[in-house]
Amino acid sequence: MSFEAISNFVAAILTLFIFSFLYKDNPFYKFAEALFIGVSMGYAIPLVYENAFMPFVYTPIFVEHKFIIIIPALMGSLYIFRFTKNLSWLSRYPIVFGMAIVGMGVPMSIHSSVLVQMRSAMLPMDNINTIIIFIGTVTILLYFFFSKAHRGFYGKVTNVGVWFLMVGFGASFGYTVMARISLLIGRIQFLVGDWLGLIK
Repeated sequence: MSFEAISNFVAAILTLFIFSFLYKDNPFYKFAEALFIGVSMGYAIPLVYENAFMPFVYTPIFVEHKFIIIIPALMGSLYIFRFTKNLSWLSRYPIVFGMAIVGMGVPMSIHSSVLVQMRSAMLPMDNINTIIIFIGTVTILLYFFFSKAHRGFYGKVTNVGVWFLMVGFGASFGYTVMARISLLIGRIQFLVGDWLGLIK
């Protein structure tokens, strides 16, 4: 047997082990899950070492003598204390700095989400698209105005906002489902085509 045939056989068996979870939780699924996590970590650790630790920690400190890098390196190393019960509180400091970095991206998120939506709602309503965007934006904002009861005419307006919300959530969920379905189709094509050779 060739190496390709052996690798296809192993991949097919592991795929079937994962599919076995559709019946119920079993040792075959747990084995494939643990193997996947182990292989992923075995691949990720040297990848992080080569692409992150060496160029951004070791080389700046020991080759370029930029000793200021020691401070963020020590701060990042505090994550290791997450595995200890008594000193796990030390890992909160790098988490706080990480969240602060995320907070720095809030203005960009506001520009890409809120301001763009506001700009779209302020366009001249000369076609059906801008009218729908305006109605959807206003009715959704009114729906989240909780200090007024959703009754009467105001309740009917907020119900329109609910419809817009459901359409948006449905489109997002449908996109997620289609992405998963495409992965499933790829696995089935692999089993039926590459492994069993029933389709070309």
